[in-house]
Amino acid sequence: MSDSPVMPDQGTSKSDSSPDAPSGASGEAIRAIPVKHYWRWVGAVIALLLAAVVIRLFVLSPNIDWGAVREFLTVPRIMAGLRLTLIYTVLSMALAVVLAVTMAVMRMSVNPVLSTISWLYIWLFRGTPALLQILFWFNIGLIIPKLWIGIPFTEIYFEADTNRVISTSVAAVLALGVCEGAYLAEIVRAGIQSVEYGQSEAALALGMKRSLAFRRIILPQAMRAIIPPTGNEFIGMLKTTSLVSVIAARELMTEAQNIAAQNFLTIELLIVAASWYLFVTTIMTIGQYYIERYYARGSSNRDLPPTPIQRMRASFRRLLLPAGGSVPSASGRTTS
Repeated sequence: MSDSPVMPDQGTSKSDSSPDAPSGASGEAIRAIPVKHYWRWVGAVIALLLAAVVIRLFVLSPNIDWGAVREFLTVPRIMAGLRLTLIYTVLSMALAVVLAVTMAVMRMSVNPVLSTISWLYIWLFRGTPALLQILFWFNIGLIIPKLWIGIPFTEIYFEADTNRVISTSVAAVLALGVCEGAYLAEIVRAGIQSVEYGQSEAALALGMKRSLAFRRIILPQAMRAIIPPTGNEFIGMLKTTSLVSVIAARELMTEAQNIAAQNFLTIELLIVAASWYLFVTTIMTIGQYYIERYYARGSSNRDLPPTPIQRMRASFRRLLLPAGGSVPSASGRTTS
């Protein structure tokens, strides 16, 4: 029989805390008490009161006919204007993206002629107001009365009146697209330059052509930096289409103004137009969020952003969480 002392069972010790948990002088685990943020709640209450006052001023105002707002929200003229607004937005952004990618590549070219042309384009169209450009394209016929296209040194050509070719809608799309292309060109250039140069060298070392390396290696990585500001520009373009009302393009804002000029319900028709702008902007924002989430995959320096449903679940769990407990965050990490 051995005379060695019997060691106590480590699994039956009084403290059930893990070895990594912080402990005090007595050996007991320290219980962390969350800091109470009283001023945070005070600020939230004040913000809610101010929001309630502003909402009450509009909702309960006797000077706003909300029945008229509901009546004109879906009338055919408003819906036709909304449809034309969406067409202008999509076509203008498509033209802007093509111009932006082309000008961004030219700006980074070692060819001084291409680089200078790109710089002049960005300088000119980013430095002048969009309203001025809309009026310029609408009145381009005063400078170029006839448009001519054909094969040089032959009699094969086509000639047309400028005002017939560049109609109101064409002038609107050209003005908005060319103007937006100057802004997007700088966004695309910054996104391309955010990719490490070693990626291009590795692709060329594998035998890829520069064009293939740009499409398959550089551009997909640059999209992480390009998508967020481009989404904002897309939403901005939707609202910028209201400027074409100065050339009588019958988009949403023009139709709302025309109806208001007939029945004198100015505020009500402005609320109708604002409601549709907010609705479409909300849809675009949701789409932008999921596109950003898609291109964030594989990024080593950040987690995927949580979806709205994941954020909602995490908020409910925090509300139901007992004091001192922990709950997985929206990104999947456990927080106390």
